[in-house]
Amino acid sequence: MPDFRTRPGTKSTSKKLDRPIADITAFNEIIQALIHTNPLGCTAYYARQKHHPPIGKLREMYTAKFEYRNAALKRIGTSIETYDSVEGYETGIASVISNMANIASHRGKVRHIGSADLFSVMLRCHDPNREVYYLNIGRNRITLSSYSDDNIRRKVVAWTEGVPALA
Repeated sequence: MPDFRTRPGTKSTSKKLDRPIADITAFNEIIQALIHTNPLGCTAYYARQKHHPPIGKLREMYTAKFEYRNAALKRIGTSIETYDSVEGYETGIASVISNMANIASHRGKVRHIGSADLFSVMLRCHDPNREVYYLNIGRNRITLSSYSDDNIRRKVVAWTEGVPALA
């Protein structure tokens, strides 16, 4: 458990990944596997007159970065687009690359810089001990917050050790 460092004064811990998650496909597979296979053993619950799933997405953010280059390959502009879904991210990239008016305005050729993109999903999880905690998974960091039972931390550490992209 040495990779996760607890912050003093709070029940929050984070782990910086050795290398960023490769791409949106790998990132989405990790999130979907976590939600559908539920390796943390989370349970569904009822609160505020609503049924909640064991693990639910609260917030998603996908940022695509672009650059524009002229005929001499000199960078003449940049752009950042942020989306709230994987589908929006994927169609948004295609849209920016094919937007002729935007390309003409920049007077250069657009290129998507996938290695500079950022991904982040915040998940709300309900532990069998009735505790609700949050797991924020980013392209290069995982943060566990709002927990009090150290068994939750142990489960999250064990899960990350079992996912090669999060090692």
